[in-house]
Order: sequence, then C-alpha cells, then structure tokens
Amino acid sequence: MAAAMFSLDSLLASPVSAEEMRAKLEGGGCSSSACGSSAKPEDVPQDVWDKIKDHPCYSEEAHHYFARMHVAVAPACNIQCNYCNRKYDCANESRPGVVSEKLTPDQAMRKVITVANEVPQLSVLGIAGPGDSCYDWKKTKATFEAVAKEIPDIKLCLSTNGLALPDHVDEIAEMNVDHVTVTINMVDPEIGTKIYPWIFHNHKRYTGYEAAKILHERQMLSLELLRARGILVKVNSVMIPGINDDHLVEVNKWVKERGAFLHNVMPLISAAEHGTHFGLTGQRGPTAMELKALQDKLDGGAKLMRHCRQCRADAVGLLGEDRGQEFTLDQLPEEVAYDPAKRAAYREVVAHERGDHVAKKQEVESEIRALGAAGKLLVAVATKGGGRVNEHFGHAKEFQVYEASPTGIVFVGHRKVDAYCMGGFGEDATLDSVIAALEGIEVVLCAKIGDCPKDSLKAAGIRASDQYALDYIEAAIGALYAAEFGCTVTDQKLALTA
Repeated sequence: MAAAMFSLDSLLASPVSAEEMRAKLEGGGCSSSACGSSAKPEDVPQDVWDKIKDHPCYSEEAHHYFARMHVAVAPACNIQCNYCNRKYDCANESRPGVVSEKLTPDQAMRKVITVANEVPQLSVLGIAGPGDSCYDWKKTKATFEAVAKEIPDIKLCLSTNGLALPDHVDEIAEMNVDHVTVTINMVDPEIGTKIYPWIFHNHKRYTGYEAAKILHERQMLSLELLRARGILVKVNSVMIPGINDDHLVEVNKWVKERGAFLHNVMPLISAAEHGTHFGLTGQRGPTAMELKALQDKLDGGAKLMRHCRQCRADAVGLLGEDRGQEFTLDQLPEEVAYDPAKRAAYREVVAHERGDHVAKKQEVESEIRALGAAGKLLVAVATKGGGRVNEHFGHAKEFQVYEASPTGIVFVGHRKVDAYCMGGFGEDATLDSVIAALEGIEVVLCAKIGDCPKDSLKAAGIRASDQYALDYIEAAIGALYAAEFGCTVTDQKLALTA
C-alpha cells in the first residue's frame, strides 16, 4: 500500500515524469485500469459504470481521485432565479454563476489543453454557464466539438435549467455528451412562482404561474428525451427553507419516475453581498443538519448525490478545491499542444490505489456488519483527496462527513470552513466558525492537530484525533467505530482517547 501511495503523491507533486511513474509501476502488481474494476457497485450495470467510474460528480468513489473543469463560454441565460446573480469578473465567491472571466470557444480550448497538461486528475469537461449552456448553444457546441477532437478521452458534461434543452437533445447525443445535469426546483408551478420571476421562451418573456408551468413542462420533457437516448441525468435541486424544502420529496419522486440517475439536493447559498433576490430579502439557507435530515428522508427514492460542492462556472480541480485562478487567460500560453502522458500515467497509478481502497472498504464494512452493534457515529474527515485522512486540521477548507452505522460507512456530505491556521498561527474567531460548521459531528479525524484546537473542540463536545493519519478514510472510521462500541476489527489501532 505504501508504494502505491508514494507513487500517487509523487505524480501529483510533479517533478516526476510519466516515464518515471511507469517505471515505479513495474513490479507493483498493476499497470492496467482493470485493477480498479472491483470498484463497480453490484447494482450498477457495466455500461453505466463505464460512463461514471471516472466522473467525480456521478461517482462518489471517483471524486477522491478525479478532477473536473468548467469553461465559462455560455453567459446568456433564459430564466431568472431568485437565488442567482451571475458575476463575470469575480475571483472571491465560490458558487454557481460566478466566474473570473468569460471565454470564447477558442480561448476555452487553450485553457482545456493547458489544464489537461498540468492537472493529471482531469477527467471531465463541463459547461455550466455562467448562464445556460443550452440557451447559449452555439458556443457550447463549438467548445465541445473542438475539445472532443483534440482530447477524445475526456468526458463531456453540461448543466442546464432545461428550458431550451429539448431543442438540442439530438445534437447532445450525436456529440457523445453522456452526462447532463438539469436543475429542477419544483414540479408544482405555484411553488415555482416563488423561485422564478420570469423566463424567456420562443422569443417571448413569461412571468408568474405561466412561466413556471412552461418551465416545469419543458424540464419533464427533457428528462424523458434524455432517458430515451441513454444519456445519464443528474437533477440538481436547491433546498430553500419555507419554499420548497418539503416539496423536494415530490420532486424526488417525479425525477425518479422519469429515469434520473442521481438527485443532488443542494443548500441555498444566500447572503446579501451576493446581490441575489433571496439574499437581499433575507431568505435563509438550510443548516447542515436540516439538509442532512431532508437527504435522509429522500433515501429510497432517486439515488442521492451527497458530495456536490456547488462549483463556480470556471472551477478547476478536484471537488472541494478550485485551482481556477492558476489558469486565467493572462497565464495561458498562446500556443499549446496536448501531451497525454501525464494523465495516462496518473490513471495507471490510480487504478492500483483505487482497487486497494475498495478492497479495504469492503473488508471494513463486512467487519462492521458482523459486530452486531446498534449505534451510529457521525465523523468529519480532513482530506486532500485519495480517500485518505491526509490533511492538517488547521489547513482544512472543508471536512468530508461520513456516517458509520451497523450497515456500513457512507459519505453523507461536507462542511465548508475557512482554514483555521494561516501562516503558522491559528485565529480564535476562525476556530469558532469551524466549530459551528461542525454541528452534529461527534469525531474529527485529521492528519495533524494541535493541542489548542483539540481542547476547543473537546469543550464543544467534539473529539479529535490524528492517530489515523494517512489511513484510508473507511479503515480509520471502521477502527474508530469498533473502539467506540467496545469491539475489534482488523488493523484496529489504539482506542480514540477522550
């Protein structure tokens, strides 16, 4: 296991060449992506697994290893949402609809090649606006066609409100875009009137109930047309307390009936400084525990995505990180040629690591089920990726949250925070906000934590440990769960101290 971890870290640290990485793999027991095939869930057909296994949004397991990038080529939009205010020159906000700069298809092509050469984890190119990818269709189509020709193995993915989507489904299928995200916040137009002030459809602006009814009908048609062509659909829904929070149970039912592969329920991002209608009128977003309660209520309906990070429309990198500011136009070379070597080497290394990770997860979950314990444990993990406990508590900008129960260990969400430790010093006010963000969490696992934040967490009723540093997340939580309930599992370490 150590050899695989060293190879992965060495590649990402990157003075290591693709050739050197391939040399390390020789004798390592794996040089083929087939080694990761055991990651396929039993309830997912092989053809579907082939589409999602390297897609960080459609596979929770893949998001530990693979990155996405969005290119902001589609600024025009055909609806107004009360939670949206598109910003085209903003580097400071992290939410959908925000970008640092708009791109032409040619500029986007240069950016994609540059990122593909520098970010070996890249597997998906998405167009998510900052307006609507299907309304600004010519730019979306031109970008996808150029990228598919130059980098044929990259997955193409688009996000849309669905109003213009039915007009382009045939072209989407022809371009092999096999992942489409549709934002659906209601199936009752009365509720839609509280979310959408207007839409623009067939050269005419509609408002009120009529606007919401047209949007609803077009969204349902979109789901049916995409399903008929075998295109995987993820439905995004924004949870807006007091408006559609209870109604999202009905939304989940409707989208499942129409073949949605995933349903992603996201919290409303609402702050006055964003300039949105909801932000300016004081509409609050849900708490982390309110969101989890709704997601738990939806279990058994359409399969839920819980690892979404509500990315900017120009995001680059693993989910939970954004390297977009490293690839602004002024930093891109005027001429750049695609070199596939680094991405290919990364996929080989990851295949070994991934297969090992899945095997360990299956082993731990089997042992947990055999324990016969009845308790549950909510654990927050500081991680930089790779599915390991490998981030310093003070450096974490988010914590991944897992729930351990008698049935196993599942990812249930994430909590964004401001990094507590900057330049070697911790800020008390920031630590207070981190603790507040960890509402409901019982244990924090990290690679390293100082006595001061550890004591502050303990005072707030949250235990913290760095004794599982570099372990796979599920192995660490499995050992913790066994210790919590007085049992033992394979490779268990010392019991977590209070």
